[in-house]
Amino acid sequence: MERMSHIPDTVRALIDAIHNPIIAIDAQGTIAMCNSAAESMLGHTREQVYGKRLDSYLETSELHRILETGQGELVRRLSIGSKAYVSNRTPVRINGETIGAVAVLQDISELEAISSELEHTRLISEQLNAIIESSFDGIYVTDGQARTLKVNAAYERITGLRREDVLGRTMMDLVKEGFYDESVTIRVLETGKPQSILQTIKTGKTVMVTGTPFLDKEGKTMLVVTNVRDVTELNLLQKKLENMHKLQSEAKIELEQLKESRRGGVRLSLRSKSMQEILQLGLRLSHVDSTVLVEGESGVGKEVFADIIHNSGPRQGNPFIKISCGAIPDQLLESELFGYVSGAFTGARKQGKAGLFEVADGGTIFLDEIGEMPLGLQVKLLRVLQERTITRVGDTVPIKVDVRVIAATNRNLAGMAQVGQFRKDLYYRLNVVPVRIPPLRERKEDIIDLVYRFLDSCNKRYGFSKQIDREVLNVLMDYEWPGNVRELENVMEQMVVVTQGEVITMDDLPSQLKRAMEGTQVLPVEDKPLKTVLEEVERRSLELAYRKHKTTRAVAKILGINQSTVVRKMRQYGIRPIGIAQGDAL
Repeated sequence: MERMSHIPDTVRALIDAIHNPIIAIDAQGTIAMCNSAAESMLGHTREQVYGKRLDSYLETSELHRILETGQGELVRRLSIGSKAYVSNRTPVRINGETIGAVAVLQDISELEAISSELEHTRLISEQLNAIIESSFDGIYVTDGQARTLKVNAAYERITGLRREDVLGRTMMDLVKEGFYDESVTIRVLETGKPQSILQTIKTGKTVMVTGTPFLDKEGKTMLVVTNVRDVTELNLLQKKLENMHKLQSEAKIELEQLKESRRGGVRLSLRSKSMQEILQLGLRLSHVDSTVLVEGESGVGKEVFADIIHNSGPRQGNPFIKISCGAIPDQLLESELFGYVSGAFTGARKQGKAGLFEVADGGTIFLDEIGEMPLGLQVKLLRVLQERTITRVGDTVPIKVDVRVIAATNRNLAGMAQVGQFRKDLYYRLNVVPVRIPPLRERKEDIIDLVYRFLDSCNKRYGFSKQIDREVLNVLMDYEWPGNVRELENVMEQMVVVTQGEVITMDDLPSQLKRAMEGTQVLPVEDKPLKTVLEEVERRSLELAYRKHKTTRAVAKILGINQSTVVRKMRQYGIRPIGIAQGDAL
């Protein structure tokens, strides 16, 4: 091959202008030509290298192989010094004869550095993706325009949404289409600050989402990363906890019923919802010392309710003193409550006497018929409630007492206070927690339960085994019971001890119930809501039909309704099937 010195200047200038190094060797493997870029690469001038073997300058050169094979080689990598090159090697032929070979090189050092950086970036990206995907919490990423860029698998699991449903879409569109009720991303973009909200997904899930902005150098939000946590399970756990509390309350109710029955306190029935709620309230009140005012007609069980409060709380091992303010003469009531000192009045004991408040110290005092307390004595009671001290009659020295007060009345204390028959200040002191126990006529579903409990109690007390006829039960259900539970208890004991046979029949009913039965053949409808009248007619029709035909199937046929409806209505109105065993249900 001709050396470059014999090449025309224009061609030499053209070759030198090429940025890539170019080296040519002749058939003997000596350098026949190189351009300026090759001189820089070899570190020698062309005059120094011409006629010299290329491998004396580049030990890694394999250009001589082209002379041997006559075949070109493309994109061969080689290292020269600290740089990396790619070489394209081609044979030079004239008339079919290989007279040399030429190599064109490309410096790829910068490209390899960029490639290495890209590879490092790729590895970081893969690691970041792996971290995001392995997160147990959902992750949702948008750009500065709220367009969805990325969601992880946990987000799909938590929300029930697929990533293809949201990727590339803006949060504004997704909220508009009902995917979400609102967007924390939009809030973050509006405020530029982290935000947290409870979000409802269209799948029905409720999630806690926290959005955090990521800012560029100019302080603009370039990304919003949202962490998502499923609170649906927490809500379910909360509901389960509430159900557990409810079951616990029901268990406490049953336990209290058992305690009452063992104590002989069978006058409180808890079949009705209203009485269950009252007992739950009583159990809660037992753990605090708030003053309680129990209101209700005579005989509804106000004293039993007070007993439950005392015996279910921390004061249960201490005295429980009960006194009827209407049963003691006014002049004696003060000394009974507060005691007296020696010589306080004519007939007083020489050593004096402690009052009931002193006796009840550490425990509870139940003031029944509080509406009968004289106005003058109400002032002293008010002082006890305010200062927790009492002063004996005839003395001036106050005595500290720790007593919980439960008051009860069958009168309208609020009305009495308005007309000056009861002190307003005392009324408000007593009325811290008002409790109204409904009369028996407002909770008819309790009657049958009470009847059988009183029947069982009387049978055990007197050694009987008496039963009660279904028709008698119907009369007891219809009766208004002006004396409430106390009257029912007395009626049951009367029938048990008076009845000569083993079954209590209509002939054994007390006279007041017979008169009431005769007077209620026509249902009174005045001053009653239509719904109440219709329910009374419906209940009466079911009772009469069942009393006559004896089976629910026959009743259904006569009344033209389904048997299941008959059973459900009988259960609703507390109508017990004939011959049902005690404690059974429809």
